[in-house]
Amino acid sequence: MEVDMLASAGRALLIILSPERMMFLSLGCIMGLVLGIIPGIGGVAGTALLLPFTFDMDPYSAFALLLGLGAATNTGDPIPAVLFGVPGGAASAATVLDGFPMAKNGEAGRALSASYMSSMLGGIAGAILLGVSIPLLRPVMLFIGSPELLALALFGISMVAVLAGTAPLRGMIVACFGIMVAMIGSDPQTGTLRWTLDSLYLWDGMPLVPCTLGLFALPELCDLTIARSAIAGDKKYDIKAGMWLGAKDCFRHWWLIIRCSWIGAGLGAVPGISGSVVDWLAYGHALKTEKGASQSFGKGDVRGVIASESTNNAKEGGSLVTTVAFGVPGGAGMAILLGAFLIHGLVPGPDMLGKNLDVTYSMVWSIAIANIVSAGMCYLWSGWFAKLATLRYTLICPAVLSVIYIGAFEGSRQWGDLYTLLFFGALGWTMKQMKWPRPPLILGLVLGDIIERYMFISVERYGLEWLKRPVVIVILVLAILGFARPVMQDVRSHGGLRKMLTNFGMPHFMPSNLFYLLFFGLFGTMLYQAYSWNFDARIVPTIVGWAGLIFCSVSLLNQVFRKREALEGDISLTEQAMEIAETKDTKDTIQKIHMDIQSDTAHIAPMTIFLRACVFFGWMVAFMASMATIGLIPTSPIFIIAFMRLEAKESWKIVIPYAVCMVAFVWLVFDKLLTIPWPQTVVGTMFPAIKALGIPSL
Repeated sequence: MEVDMLASAGRALLIILSPERMMFLSLGCIMGLVLGIIPGIGGVAGTALLLPFTFDMDPYSAFALLLGLGAATNTGDPIPAVLFGVPGGAASAATVLDGFPMAKNGEAGRALSASYMSSMLGGIAGAILLGVSIPLLRPVMLFIGSPELLALALFGISMVAVLAGTAPLRGMIVACFGIMVAMIGSDPQTGTLRWTLDSLYLWDGMPLVPCTLGLFALPELCDLTIARSAIAGDKKYDIKAGMWLGAKDCFRHWWLIIRCSWIGAGLGAVPGISGSVVDWLAYGHALKTEKGASQSFGKGDVRGVIASESTNNAKEGGSLVTTVAFGVPGGAGMAILLGAFLIHGLVPGPDMLGKNLDVTYSMVWSIAIANIVSAGMCYLWSGWFAKLATLRYTLICPAVLSVIYIGAFEGSRQWGDLYTLLFFGALGWTMKQMKWPRPPLILGLVLGDIIERYMFISVERYGLEWLKRPVVIVILVLAILGFARPVMQDVRSHGGLRKMLTNFGMPHFMPSNLFYLLFFGLFGTMLYQAYSWNFDARIVPTIVGWAGLIFCSVSLLNQVFRKREALEGDISLTEQAMEIAETKDTKDTIQKIHMDIQSDTAHIAPMTIFLRACVFFGWMVAFMASMATIGLIPTSPIFIIAFMRLEAKESWKIVIPYAVCMVAFVWLVFDKLLTIPWPQTVVGTMFPAIKALGIPSL
């Protein structure tokens, strides 16, 4: 049996290395890099686009093309995350936390190189896992049921305490809100419509893409506009030296890459665990296990980039395990890949481990080689990518914002996606300014629906017996330890539980305390509406909502009544320190408290920050209004010209070619190649004759 497997692996390698199939694999890598760089589009759209073109291909060429695209998309995702603070996809959101600060520090080349190398090594590790484990993991995967999946989701939520730094209560508040948002829509158990606001858009729930772009992309672009500078400021750096240093970082932290690759590949093999979660879990693992991580993560530590990126491609190999062996796709991309199986007459299951073993191993080689090819392409072009970090904001924001609107619209291709983008953009910017952690919100949003679904299945099928399953017990113990660790650290930092409970005084209020009112109002309103629902539909939202209110109350009371001298005496370890720190030394300690990107606008007067933020979001509203009237493509040149001329009076010699090139790019890629169905406009509705002229998006 082992000899047959080795022979099949050898034959598959020779097949993939043929010039024709390497050409298809390289073509897939190029398309994947382009889609990875464009925020919000992702590899799913590209895989769906290429699927019809594989009809006339042999299976080896077809899977080389499709898997090459998927692997390269994950390799290209960190490029906008590092350079602009804009996640190329939801799976690269964690990369923003350290990659973007590195670009600000003049280390864009180093961050990009570390992301490419760790992504390549992680992808190869995932391919190796796929090649070795397919014959071995079948009994293991069959043993995993809804209780184990529920326990894994709860373990993922326990990462909230880590991703919130030393402000676990704020992290739990935000995570509870994320879970509540995840339950918006039609309840899968009873069909009850939950918090849909009588909007058809919300019936299927809140799309992840516009939420992620709003939380992590718009706040960074807003701060860039407020500061009115380039991403890297006036810092000078050697791109070539940075590239070499980033590669060396990966080999110096090889054990971190191995561990995070195992996390990515292992969780990727579990159906229902989204790729949007895996990078956060790996980042949280590195934060807990790497020496000095609590002081440096979030401020530009290359280990944060390595941890998150080494999981992205590794999970593709893991996802392919269940797709090939059991016909159970690990995600949307793998679900589309199943279509390729049907097109070529392949049936996932025992046949793929028997008579079609050559095809199976060709997939393994395709993933491994695609990671190497795409990383090589990125290294080849990274000099140009890194230079983008030195451009002034008026040359960056118009193009990135235009693409962000398109990426957000890909969430469900409805107008609601753009409203969601704007709402979460304003919320994300406010949270960043108030030092509230944003990662727990995304974690709750992704895992909330999974927790509710598997909890109902587990209880209906096993009752309370599911709590006695050995794997469940182990995972739940790890989750409890994950929650308890930051709390115990906070207790120790106050000199023990007794001193912590007696160190209170007269109340003192700060402007940022008002932010708690927002969450009190949100939880209260959502709970009030939930009480009229069917019991099965409201049980989980009620538990989560009351937990959020309790966390809000405890955190607010702690902040209002904690003695001010206690805060000042322990400024580096307490949640409240962020509200009274004013010097540069104390500002540096804030970063490790809320585990998020530090705003670079501290040197600007608060009123100026507020006014410039209003102007930025005013541009966003104006863009949407124009888009609703005449369409996105006609709006793009108007927005670009107005923004560049009014914000910084850029030369017409720059503005006109910039606008023309951007419109041509959007028209060619999104209208002609991806054929995105643009939303209905006022002009198109009122004047059908104008729409009949064929102007895109009118």
